[in-house]
Amino acid sequence: MADMTTTEGKRSRAGFDLTSPSPEQLRLLVDNLDDEERRVLLEHGTERPFCGIFNEAKEKGTYCCRLCGLPLFKSGTKFESGTGWPSFFDPIDRAHIAFVRDTSYGMIRTEIRCARCEGHLGHVFNDGPPPTGERYCMNSVSLRFVAEGDPLPDELGRGAPEGEVVG
Repeated sequence: MADMTTTEGKRSRAGFDLTSPSPEQLRLLVDNLDDEERRVLLEHGTERPFCGIFNEAKEKGTYCCRLCGLPLFKSGTKFESGTGWPSFFDPIDRAHIAFVRDTSYGMIRTEIRCARCEGHLGHVFNDGPPPTGERYCMNSVSLRFVAEGDPLPDELGRGAPEGEVVG
C-alpha cells in the first residue's frame, strides 16, 4: 500500500485509536476476508455498481471499516447518489479517512482509505449535497454495518471511547 503518514499512538477527535495494526494483527484481520473483500480492500478494486448490499440500505446505525472496524460514517449522512454505490456526505471524523491521489485509468481522483489499516474504501468527489458538497463513494464490501444501539466492533482489542455505542 502507499506510504501514508504514521498514526502510531494517535487518537481521533472522536476518541478512536488510529494506530496501525501490527503485522500479526493485520494478518489475522486479512484471514477473515473473502476473495471479493480482499480484491477491493487490499488490491484497490471496485465492486460492480448496484450490486453492493449497502447501496439501498436505510437502517439507522454506523458504517465501519470491514477490515479493522474503525467507525467511518453515520447512517444519517448516507444519501442516494444514483451511482450504484453507497454514498455519504460526511465522515464521523475526517481523521478516520486517508486521502490519496489516484491517477489510475487516466483519471485524477482522490482515493479514500481507512486511516488505521489502509484498507481501500472507494473515492471521494466534489459533487455531493450540502453541507459538505462531498460524495464519499464507497464499496459495500469495504464496510460493515452496526445497527443503532449495538456496540461498535473492536477488532484490535483497543476499546472504543467510553460507552461508545451506535446511536
